[in-house]
Amino acid sequence: MSYPPEPLPVAPPPYSGWQGAVARYFQFEDYRTNFRTEILAGFTTFMTMAYILVVNPLILSDAIFLNAPKDLFAELVVATAVSAALGTLLMALLGKYPFAMAPGMGINAFFAYSVVIGLKIDWRIALASVFIEGLVFLLLSVTNVRRHLITAVPGSIKVATSVGIGLFLAYIGLGGVPDVGGAGLVVANEATKTGFGSFREPATLLATIGIFITAALIVRRVRGALLWGIIGTALLGWVFGVAKAPTGIISAPTVPTHLFGQAFVGLGGINAGNLIDFIAVLLVFLFVDMFDTIGTLAGVGAKAGFIDEKGQLPRANEALTADAIATTTGAVLGTSCVTTYVESAAGITEGGRTGFTALVTAVLFLMALLFTPLFEAIPGFATAPALLIVGVLMMGAVSEINWHDLAEGIPAFLTIFFIPLGFSIAAGLSAGLVAYPIMKSFQGKAREVPLATWILAAIFLARFVFMTARFG
Repeated sequence: MSYPPEPLPVAPPPYSGWQGAVARYFQFEDYRTNFRTEILAGFTTFMTMAYILVVNPLILSDAIFLNAPKDLFAELVVATAVSAALGTLLMALLGKYPFAMAPGMGINAFFAYSVVIGLKIDWRIALASVFIEGLVFLLLSVTNVRRHLITAVPGSIKVATSVGIGLFLAYIGLGGVPDVGGAGLVVANEATKTGFGSFREPATLLATIGIFITAALIVRRVRGALLWGIIGTALLGWVFGVAKAPTGIISAPTVPTHLFGQAFVGLGGINAGNLIDFIAVLLVFLFVDMFDTIGTLAGVGAKAGFIDEKGQLPRANEALTADAIATTTGAVLGTSCVTTYVESAAGITEGGRTGFTALVTAVLFLMALLFTPLFEAIPGFATAPALLIVGVLMMGAVSEINWHDLAEGIPAFLTIFFIPLGFSIAAGLSAGLVAYPIMKSFQGKAREVPLATWILAAIFLARFVFMTARFG
């Protein structure tokens, strides 16, 4: 027996009634799965993503406020949860994939610190740019353009993206600031850029213990190992006073009255003085969000075995349409770009294979609005063990890359290298796809590279030029 859990060797139980209808809709029989596996996977994905309910409002509230930073924090929590739930629900019902969605990390920091604070663009206008971006995405999705972009990614780059995402997750899990997210085992160092953390930090010590606990559960083939690892690490933090224990269980959410619809207000604030910056910001959101999503769908889809022999992701249009609608509605709710999350790999590792996994995650995001004190109390370092283990499991695909052919190996390596160290899926995918046709040309095989791949490489090259010229 291997981990992640293999699909059921036989067909799932003969469900009847509403259970039968749900099982048929999500094709349980085709994927040899059942409700128990899908629910457990949904819980696991949510637990690895729950940090976004706190981190996204913390970042955005530095830029989105009425009178002083953080005065709309409570409303941003609701906007984050609802946009994540809506996007994930759309992915479940339209794409039928176990992929979860939420406001994207990295792009939320760009929104807050580069756009609003750096360029001094009003946050309402910034939300308007996200809204327009979502509409453009929707147009590209319904016209099949985005689906063809996924197909244009060479197989070796798809596999490399999956491996890079695994390293990215491990880097996030081992690095960071324990109070916010990560184990603190990889820290900033002025002399060497990064260095090893210190076990004098209680959170780092507990995160390390949690890693070994989770690893022990994994090698013992315990189903739900990642989820139990998160819960166990959180309990250690509460018991030893390293993390603040929940002060309550249920609280009423704050209605985002000051956020809802402000993107429309922002549209009215566009004028000759800010039009150029508005277009520049819109293009960056388009570049980063589009290719982060393409990279995530290709990488996590490859991990789950969804990519077919033609290199295509079935129902790609439906998945991309869900992503586009989520970004648009997220802007209306008052948050930055909503995108597919690499943490979905945690649920896939637990055996999640259908949209029912995403449905469970969506419901949990909505429930989190009532149980905010409980979920907020889960310390950031508690998710580190799960992210590390998922990274380890995703590394296995590296053997599928033809390293003996350096025209394949060099672009693959660049993709793997720049995803974690560039802290961006889009950065790694860009580097790999620009290098791929160039390496093939050096090899005398330029004509073997599909036209769509050349076009995609040109787009990525334009992305590098644009972002360098505009944002340095």
